[in-house]
Amino acid sequence: MGLYDHNIEMLFIDSMYMGKGLGTRLIVFAKSLGADSVDVNEQNPKALGFYQANGFHVVSRDEFDGDGRHFPILHLSL
Repeated sequence: MGLYDHNIEMLFIDSMYMGKGLGTRLIVFAKSLGADSVDVNEQNPKALGFYQANGFHVVSRDEFDGDGRHFPILHLSL
């Protein structure tokens, strides 16, 4: 997991350990450090569902990612 300011920049769990609560524990830890936002690729519905299950909701959408590629990004906040 990587944090910058109040944003979760990345959170990766080895697929062998997915579904065991580790991601949620990392979210709880990030929240305790003040994290309250995250960006998700719109084409990753599992990640979107994970963050929504952890209290985040979509607040805006960009058609392109930070590098200008056509990968829509959803901005989520608590």
